[in-house]
Amino acid sequence: MNKKVLFVLTSHDELGNTGLKTGFWTEELAAPYYQLADNGVEITLASPKGGLPPIDPKSEDPSAQTDATRRMDNDPVLKEKLNNTHLLSEVKSEDFDAVFYPGGHGPLWDLAEDTVSRQLIVDFYTSGKPVAFVCHAPGVLKDVKIDGEYLVKGKNVTGFTNTEEDAVQLTDIVPFLVEDMLKANGGNYSKIEDWSPYAVADGRLITGQNPASSEKVAEELLKMI
Repeated sequence: MNKKVLFVLTSHDELGNTGLKTGFWTEELAAPYYQLADNGVEITLASPKGGLPPIDPKSEDPSAQTDATRRMDNDPVLKEKLNNTHLLSEVKSEDFDAVFYPGGHGPLWDLAEDTVSRQLIVDFYTSGKPVAFVCHAPGVLKDVKIDGEYLVKGKNVTGFTNTEEDAVQLTDIVPFLVEDMLKANGGNYSKIEDWSPYAVADGRLITGQNPASSEKVAEELLKMI
């Protein structure tokens, strides 16, 4: 029986009021997708608005390309899935073995405030299933609580660092800083050198620091399912 993992992507494409575009970061979808799919995992994509989610244009820069993103560019199956993501409100945790959230700046605006997403994470977690987030995606845990306590409270977590946000010059644009929020919510936050691959697993909660950490997060997720 194939394992099934739900990927949740942002539908948000405005970078604050800068007039610039944002969305999800392609490597953070592509690397984990192939890591899991190549191991027989069946992957379903969903987003708050359904249909084609916005891609962060910066993640399409030649400098940001990896083997996984190049493979994605020539993969009609994944492209078809991307063009037709399911509505987030119509997917249920009981149909999957785990959930994974790719980052990009988009999730800080929509998924971090999305009550459907929040409930979905709680449903997965409380039914003993892994929940995984990379880069900016740990930001979607901002208001996720179980029994009145923040999910990240007392847990070992990582996520996009303040210095990485500074390096991309968006510190004053984003609605909140992932590192600050995780600490404020009681998470035991750790990080390594900026842009280096780093993932932390604490029980069923898996978080990764930056785009380079995507594959590490997927490896941890694969072990758990």
